[in-house]
Formats: sequence, structure tokens, C-alpha cells
Amino acid sequence: MQENSWDSRQEPRVVRAVIMVAVFLLLAASGLMYVKWWPYFYKALTAANTGSIGKSILGDPSAHMGAPTWDDAVGYAKLYFKSVWKAAVLGILLGSLVQVLIPTRWLQRVLGKSNFASVVCGGAAALPGMMCTCCAAPIAVGLRRRNASVGAALAFWIGNPLLNPATLVFMAFVLSWKFVVLRIAFGALLTFGIGFIANRIMRDRDAVVPELPPAAAAAAQLESSSAPFLERWLRSLWSLLLHVVPAYLIVVLMLGALKVWLFPISVGSGVVMILLFALAGTLFVIPTAAEIPIIQSFLAAGIAVGPTTALLVTLPAISLPSLLMVMRSFPRKILLLLFGAVIAGGILCGVVGAVWI
Repeated sequence: MQENSWDSRQEPRVVRAVIMVAVFLLLAASGLMYVKWWPYFYKALTAANTGSIGKSILGDPSAHMGAPTWDDAVGYAKLYFKSVWKAAVLGILLGSLVQVLIPTRWLQRVLGKSNFASVVCGGAAALPGMMCTCCAAPIAVGLRRRNASVGAALAFWIGNPLLNPATLVFMAFVLSWKFVVLRIAFGALLTFGIGFIANRIMRDRDAVVPELPPAAAAAAQLESSSAPFLERWLRSLWSLLLHVVPAYLIVVLMLGALKVWLFPISVGSGVVMILLFALAGTLFVIPTAAEIPIIQSFLAAGIAVGPTTALLVTLPAISLPSLLMVMRSFPRKILLLLFGAVIAGGILCGVVGAVWI
């Protein structure tokens, strides 16, 4: 009798949790359908028919010379934000909603353990997102604030751009199957390998989530309280906006100005060029799939396959703005590991590409 009474008391909570998760999934699917899935379907048709998905966002490679200018900064920022603003808004909304709609215990069962299974689940959850690194970053922050493990949140974050199914389809039509194979191989290696190593590093720590700044800690405490849903959601949304957007805007402008130095074409075509492009690609910020026309334009300008293949991994994986977005939610040593691993993966991919393609 007592057991039945306990079940009856728990049933409303379970029903409420199921409804909240269903609402989140519905909102996520609707947003992705509008921002990603439907537009990418038509872009895939364009790629199949024309062998192109548009011009390089970096412009003509031969123009990458001279000194950085304010016009370069503003011009690139306009092109970039025009391409990503819908996905960026969706990423911030989902990053805030995951903190108030997904029950912490439910999320911890799937993504909260410091094992390889949670990393696989995080990487698998990234596949339908198809977001660039900056648009996926707010969701990764939201997952960390709900006690997702470091490895699972990392796999979700970098798996979005690296394992993007739409990008692989575009790449097959625009570049070649060899680029697709390299992207899948190195994308999977970085996504699941870094996640696994990060979880191993953090396994012996007492806390799953690093100490948050006072504002974020207060928001996290409110999210676990009995405050009204709207109040909890607005607090989580404001916290994300406060800690994500300013750095995002400033660094995109800075990188837009510095692109003339980051991607020169007069350095050469050997190992030095591979190293330079691997570092530049890791720092630079691009929209989803923009690496494809960038690589296409560099190849057309006579840049060797090695350096351009390094960009296949480094350009989409992370960027300086996305690292700044998540730095409050991930330990610094994990972010340094990620930064170094992406550069190393880009170098290795460039070397393999130079020999194989």
C-alpha cells in the first residue's frame, strides 16, 4: 500500500518531465527544420547540379595581402553574421532551454558519466544539429550546466561541425570522395578521441562541473529551484547572452581584419604552409560548410593540397570565438588539450592529403 502511494506521488513528476522533454525535442526539431534541414536539402541539390555551394567567404585568395583594416573587419563580420544569425539565435535558445526543460537526472544518465559511452551519446546527439562550432557552443555550455560530463559535452560541441552529414554530402559533390573519407576519419577521431581523453582526465575529480562564476552559479541554483518556468528560462537565457555574445562579436571583427595575415598565399606549399594553415584554421571562424568553397578557392589559386587539406579539419572544428564562449564551462587544461589536438589533427590530415589526394 505504501509503495502504491509513493508511485502515485511520483507519477505527476514523471508525466511533467516527459512533457518538458517532448516540448524541448519539438522546439529543437522545428528550429532545425527551419534553420538547417530544409535549407540544406536545397543546397545539396545545388551542389549536385552545379558542383558548388557558393563563393568563398574569405574572398579571392590573391587579395590576402597588405595590412588589416577596419573595412576588412566589418565586411567579413557582415558576411559571417548574415550567414549564421538564425543558427546562432537557435543555438542560444536551445542552450538556455536545455537547462530548464531537460531533467538533470535524465540527462546525467545519458551524458553525465565519465565513460566512453557518454562520449558516443554526445557525438551521436550532434549529428542532427549540423551547427557550426559557435552556434553549438551555447548548447554545450547548457549541457555542462546540467552536469553533462566534459567528454560528452565536448563530443557534442565539436561533433556538430566535424560530423555534419550535410557538409559531407556537399563535400562529395563539390570536392571529391577522398576529402569525405579524410573528414569522416579525422572528424570521428577528434570527436570521440578527445572526448574519451577528456573524460579520463576528469574522472578522478570530485565535481563533474567546474566552479562557475557567481552569476552563472546563481542561475544554476535557480534552475534547480521551484521558481516559475519563465523566470528560470529568462535567467538562463540572460546568463548565456551575457557570457557569450560580447566576446563573439568582438573576436569575429578581429579575425575578419586579420584574415589577410592568417591565410597568405606567398609562404610556400610545404610543411611550413601546412603548419600555418592548421593554426590559422583552428583560430578562424566560419559558417557551417564554408570550408568547402574556401578549400575550392585555394586549390583554384594554386595552393597545394596539403595546406588546404589541413583546413578540412581545423576550420570547422573550433575557433577562437567558440573557445571564449565555453571557457567558463570547461577546465582550461581540457580546452588546451582540444586546441592542441585540433592543430595536430589538421597537420596530420594535411600530410595525409598531400600524399593521397
